[in-house]
Amino acid sequence: MTPGSSANMPADPTPSDAMGYVAMAGSSDMYEIESSRLALQRAQSPAVREFAQMMIDHHTMTTQQVMQAAQAAGMTPPPPMLMPPQRAMLEELQPANGADFDRMYLRQQRMAHRMALALHSNFAQRGDNPQLRQTATTAVPIIQRHIDQLRTLSPN
Repeated sequence: MTPGSSANMPADPTPSDAMGYVAMAGSSDMYEIESSRLALQRAQSPAVREFAQMMIDHHTMTTQQVMQAAQAAGMTPPPPMLMPPQRAMLEELQPANGADFDRMYLRQQRMAHRMALALHSNFAQRGDNPQLRQTATTAVPIIQRHIDQLRTLSPN
C-alpha cells in the first residue's frame, strides 16, 4: 500500500453493507485476475504460472457469482474497478520479471488472499444482504484453498 492511499478506502476494511462488499470483492477479484495475467507472461516457475491460471479461472467465476447475487438482490452493481491498494500492488508488480517477479507475485498473493478471506468471512457472518451473504460463504473455502496452495509454492 502506498502512503495516502487509505484516504480513498472505506473506513471499514471489511464492510457489512452490500454495496461496499460488492465494490471490495470486485476490486479484489480484478487484482487477482490482472496480476495473474502478468504472471502468465512473466513468471519463471511453471508452478507459479499454473497457480496464476487457476487464479484467473476462479476469480472470474467469483466475480460473476457476486454480480449475479447483487442483481438477484435488486442491486445494479457497477463493474469491478481497482481500489487504491490493489492498484498500488499491481503497479509495483508490473516492472518485475523472472525470479523477482515470482517472489513479488507470491508475496502479494499471500497478502491479497488474507485480505479477501477477511472480507468474505466478515460479510458471510455480518452482511446485510442474504443473497450476498450466501455468495460470501461460498467464496470462503475457495479462498482458503488458495491460501493453502500458496503455502506449498516457493518463489524458486
